[in-house]
Amino acid sequence: MAAALCVLWGGEARAQQKIGYIDSQAILEKLPEYASVEQKLDQLEEEWRAEIEAQEEKVQVLRDEYRAWELLYTDEERRQKQAAIRKAREKVDRLRQRYFGPDGRIYTRQQELMRPIQERILDATEEVATEEGYDYVFDKSEKVLFMYARQDHNLNRRVLRALGITPEQQTEGQ
Repeated sequence: MAAALCVLWGGEARAQQKIGYIDSQAILEKLPEYASVEQKLDQLEEEWRAEIEAQEEKVQVLRDEYRAWELLYTDEERRQKQAAIRKAREKVDRLRQRYFGPDGRIYTRQQELMRPIQERILDATEEVATEEGYDYVFDKSEKVLFMYARQDHNLNRRVLRALGITPEQQTEGQ
């Protein structure tokens, strides 16, 4: 990325190309619908955490009961009670994964709610970039990310030709 920026900002290129940036996080925080999305997500998170806590309390009750009566249980009853505790603990873990895991409901819901807002920002960025003649627009909010690039700077066709792929093969591979 640094090498690309050096090439873009090198002598002649600097005079020919117009580069800009946005901070999408700062833009998001100014949009009223973003606050609404955040509020919905916070409410869902609170509900799901309460559900998990209720299940964890059930596990704790089972553990406390087991500890209180452990000496009076037969070996078979101990195994059954331990299995019930383990099963209840696994249920809590599955619930936590379903709601908050990498592909959990909170992540999925966030994607669903944020996508329209992100698309609006992207469309507005592209509109500003084309109207004002920017060649590249970066988003500096997290990782450096291209938000817009003029199509005439796309080197894909030339790179494919250099790799020995003809235009006919390019359309087949797309």
